[in-house]
Parts: sequence; C-alpha cells; structure tokens
Amino acid sequence: MEKTVDQWLSQIKQQLGNKVHSMEQNGEQETILLVEKADLPDVCLFLWSEKRGRLFTMVGSDERDIHGFFALYYVFSFDSLHYFLTVKTLIDSLDPTFPSVAAQLPAANWYEREVNDLLGLRPQGHPDPRPLILHGDWPENLYPLRKDFPLDRHTPRVQSRETFMLYDSEDVTEISVGPIHAGIIEPGHFRFGAVGDTVLHLDARLFFTHRGLEKASEGMPLAKALFLAERICGVCALSHSVAFAQAVERAGEATIPPRAVYLRTLFLELERLYNHIGDVGNICAGFGFAVGVSQGSRLKELLQQLNERIVGHRYLRGVVRLGGVRVNVTEQEQEDIARTLAYIKKEFRELIDLLFAHDIAMDRMATTGILHLEHVNNLEVVGVAARASGRLIDIRRDQPYAAYPHIEFHVPVYKDGDVLARIRIRVDEIWESFSVIEQLLQRLPDGDIYTAIPDVPPYRSAMGWCESPRGETVHWLMTGPNQTIYRYRIRSATYSNWPAVSLAVKGNIVPDFPLINKSFELCYACCDR
Repeated sequence: MEKTVDQWLSQIKQQLGNKVHSMEQNGEQETILLVEKADLPDVCLFLWSEKRGRLFTMVGSDERDIHGFFALYYVFSFDSLHYFLTVKTLIDSLDPTFPSVAAQLPAANWYEREVNDLLGLRPQGHPDPRPLILHGDWPENLYPLRKDFPLDRHTPRVQSRETFMLYDSEDVTEISVGPIHAGIIEPGHFRFGAVGDTVLHLDARLFFTHRGLEKASEGMPLAKALFLAERICGVCALSHSVAFAQAVERAGEATIPPRAVYLRTLFLELERLYNHIGDVGNICAGFGFAVGVSQGSRLKELLQQLNERIVGHRYLRGVVRLGGVRVNVTEQEQEDIARTLAYIKKEFRELIDLLFAHDIAMDRMATTGILHLEHVNNLEVVGVAARASGRLIDIRRDQPYAAYPHIEFHVPVYKDGDVLARIRIRVDEIWESFSVIEQLLQRLPDGDIYTAIPDVPPYRSAMGWCESPRGETVHWLMTGPNQTIYRYRIRSATYSNWPAVSLAVKGNIVPDFPLINKSFELCYACCDR
C-alpha cells in the first residue's frame, strides 16, 4: 500500500506541475500541497473531479503571528487509499481575497462563507456571498476568529442586511417558521415559498446561538479542550470527544493501548444504538404513529440507563481521556451489556415488524423527501442521509480508526433517498451495532486503558474523525506552545448535511416538512459550535 501511495503522489505531482510549490508529509496518512491562491480552484477541482477525492473539511486560520499570513486548508479524503491530500494556500492580509471554488464544488459553499464571516477572507466569485454564521446584524469589517479580536469583546448589533428569496408571483405564499419553535428545540429559521401546500423553495437559516467554541479554545490546554469537545453536542458527545482525542494523539504520534481502543469502539456503538433507536421512534412522530414514538423512547431510555450504569453518564460524557479512556468495564458490566442488549434486540424486532407492516406508515414514508444522489455527491452529504441515497461511505470503513479494522460489519446502502430509505438505513445499522458490540465483548483484550501523550511540538496540525450516529465528524487542530490549542476547527456531520434538507423538501407538501426534517435528524448545536 505504501508503494501505491508513493506512486500515486508522484503522479499527482507530475500532473499538477508547477501549480504545486511543495508537497509536505504530515503524519502517516496526509500530504499537504502548498499552492498559490490563483491556482487554488484548479488544484481543488482536479482532486475532486478528476481524482475523485471527497472534500473532507475546510479550515481558515489566522497564522499571521507565525509566518505573516492567513492560511486556507482544503482537505480531500481518498477513501480507497485511506489517505488525505490537503491543499494549502496563504492569504496576505493586505489582499484578503481568494478565488472561490464553490461554483464548481458546491460543498465548499458554507466553508467559504464562514471564513468570510469569521476571518474576513473574501471568496471572489462565490455564488452566494451572504453572511452565514453572523447573519446580517453583525458589524462589517469585524472578524471574531482573528487573533487580535478579544474573546471577551462585546459587539453591539446593527441594522440587519439579511435577505431572503423574493417571489414575483402572487400565487406563491411565504411561510415563516421559527427561529423560536413551539417545541423545546434549538432555534432554526425556515422560510418556505409554497404554491398551495407544495413547497417550491426552502431557505433554512441556522447559527442563532453560535457559542464561539473555536475562539474560546485558543490557548486552552489540550486536556482541558477535551471537555469542551464533548460538550459540542449532547447526543454525539462521545463521537466528538473521540475525534478530538484522536487528533491530539496523531499530533503527538501516540499509540493508545489495545484495550482502550476496543473500549472506545464499544462506547461509540452504544452511542449509535441509543441514537438510532430513538431516531426511529422520533421519525414515527412525523406521521403520528404513537406506538412507534412510545416504543422508540422507551428503548432509548433503557439504553441510556445502561450507559449510566456502565460509565456513570447517560450521554457517555467523561469516558474519553487523551491517550485512552477513563472508564474500564468489568466482567459483570459486560454481562449487563449483553443481557440488556438481548432484551432490546427482541423488543426492537417487534417494533420494526409492526412499523413495516403498517400500510399507512409505509405510505407516508415512501417517496417522501427524496434526496437525489447527484445532490448528495455535490454537497458531500455524509452518514445515514448519504447511504440512503446510494452513496456508500462510512468513515469507520473508509478511513479506519479505533478497533473497526479488527471488527466485521456491513455498511448498508439504499438508492431511493426518501424517508423510508433513511429509516431503513438506521434499522440495518442497529442490527450491525448489535453484532459489532457482541464481537467487541468477545475479543476485548486485557491490559492498560491509558498511555501518556508525548509533548506535541507547537504549530503541528492533525485531524481526528469519527462516524457519529449522524455521519462523519472531523476535528482539525493546530497545536500552540506549551501543549495548547492554536487553531481548532470542528466539522460535524450536521454541518455537511443541513444544506441537503432544503433540496429534499422541494416538491413535497408543507405538512411533510417535519417528517423529512426528522428523517435527517440533524442537530443545531453541532453547527452552533
């Protein structure tokens, strides 16, 4: 495999020619290509279109106090090689512009708007340059992710410059929902353009309670930042903490003990189980199938009680530490896990048999909220939503981590792209999680659950990733002096998937929006990081 990667890198260098200034190895799985900003679109589109790399994440960083420039990093994943290529370009503060790639690579849309909002790096030729994170009432020429912006600065708001889609026809009705909702949920604003009850267009606005976690992490000790990472999202707390820990461990070139590797994987699958089973019940709420809602909630509660018995926290917080885990699992606790899952497996089978035999439930889900594979590929949709539309990706298999290389599991995929396909993916993955947990318990090695992390040199970048219940989550960090964070970038599965919801809603009736939205089961907090 090493020889294959070397040959492949040599070929890419030859094909790109003088557009690449340098190629720098960054760990075992990543090479960084330094390019001029004028060549940024050509190089990114070559890797995405010609070489079939996935846009994994994109990072903007204020590195003026290191080498005098801002920096942009476009990270592409090449799953078949288990490898990453990062395209890096430097931006002069006297000309903080760069050519946008979003018109040709739609998945870059939000990333480039975000660096415009937070760093003042302006993407020239961007198809939608409206504010994203800061909305329209944030003062212009004020960029909170720049190093010279104080964390405790209070910024008064101004007259909003925000705009929405304008409809010329009197037949089109605007329907505004949120950002404050009737239910106890986080804020999101949805503005529909509808003819009768058919949706022509949906404009979704998020980031109403953005917490500035990436800014707050600057200068924070690595160990303390782990607590911040696992508080990004409640229901994906473990996935975020594992992704962050893996980034630090890669930066420090640390190898954690095998038992810790297996325990992390066990807890990750328990997180997937309680989320997926709860989501199946929650989707049933979208069409009033009360018994499905009740059973899904009941089984999720039993799983969360299991979490609390095993690790002391219903949402699996406090499990991960840098270099391993904080919680061991005794033989009695392993028996508790096996016994509880055997019961839940039986009960869940009864629920699914009932649900899939119900004609009205099946009719409500089938052909509702179709997301086409073309849109999935263009937007780099991940997780359940991607696999339900025919995109066979799963970061546990494609960029293996933890104990997944040593475990047998199947990655389900469907092609219909509707609500029914998304619920079927979850059901299939629930059965796979039962199997994975059984294998982990059978193969759990003895030994330590923690190893010390070597000191990490300053200004070293590294990534950690995890297949959360919603899809792949990516944590990119650059270390600072004295084991601190210089730059921390969080890309959740939710961040990748929200733009796809508007496309899936188009052409459906307005009452179907809650059902379609629930079938994606996206999180607001994962964007408001």
